[in-house]
Amino acid sequence: MPKRDHQIWLELIKERPSLAVDLLSCVKPGAVPAFTEARVESADLTQHQPTEYRADTVVGLRAGGKPAMALIVEVQLGRDDGKRWSWPVYLAGLRARLKCPVTLLVISPKPAVARWCAHPLVLGHPGLVLKPLVLGPAQIPKIIDAAQAQDNLELAVLSAITHGAGDDGEKVLAAMLNGLEHAELDQAERYIDEVMAMLPAAAGQILEAMMRTGTREYKSDYARRYFGQGRAEGLAEGLAEGLAEGEARMLLLVLDGRGIAVPDDIRARILECTDREKIESWGRRAATIGTIDELFG
Repeated sequence: MPKRDHQIWLELIKERPSLAVDLLSCVKPGAVPAFTEARVESADLTQHQPTEYRADTVVGLRAGGKPAMALIVEVQLGRDDGKRWSWPVYLAGLRARLKCPVTLLVISPKPAVARWCAHPLVLGHPGLVLKPLVLGPAQIPKIIDAAQAQDNLELAVLSAITHGAGDDGEKVLAAMLNGLEHAELDQAERYIDEVMAMLPAAAGQILEAMMRTGTREYKSDYARRYFGQGRAEGLAEGLAEGLAEGEARMLLLVLDGRGIAVPDDIRARILECTDREKIESWGRRAATIGTIDELFG
């Protein structure tokens, strides 16, 4: 069964086929001719021979009702030496079938695998070398602008999956959430579920907190439904406890950094506290107190 981090790319392309053009443009700007329609084509590239060749997905671009270009999209999570032999067949087979230029775009969310995919394939005929166009994490744009996220929601989702746990992660997640405000409710829920499943736990908690607290509290329909249909109670309770514990540990780090000794009973009191407002008030005092006795006022 295909893994989720393999399928998400293909599902988003099927949702909006022109996303394949956007992804190709991240690797090679200007590689796509003018077109009026993008649609998912059959990915069956088998010729009249026993071996079956099937790409992950194929997007056909049309202009004036005729094929203008086709993009073969492959998602690689690991090395597969067989692809070095099948990728040239994909290109030749689809080119013969559609009678138009064909481009191979390989997507790999793992940097080392992306580098492996980019190795040129020498086909044997003089001068005939296939250089796969590879989209790795570094080529996925870091979308932090709400308007850009709204204009290209699927790319914003991929940006959140790729960069949501890194530098500017909160800005990336916020931009995606702003983009989702303008999406259909069911679509927004699907995308949130995918992002939640793909993000590391810490980044997932940040995203949950952004949906529930502050200026974004139940702002959108998908947030109201996401947290209002039974998932909410247990998830919210666990999230609140996790955030309180994180703030308590940060408070202890501040005290330690200031050289203030914390007895075991005080340490236990801080770690067992689940009242975030109380912990935050302690944190403000921790910046100026001289001894641990002053912490609780």
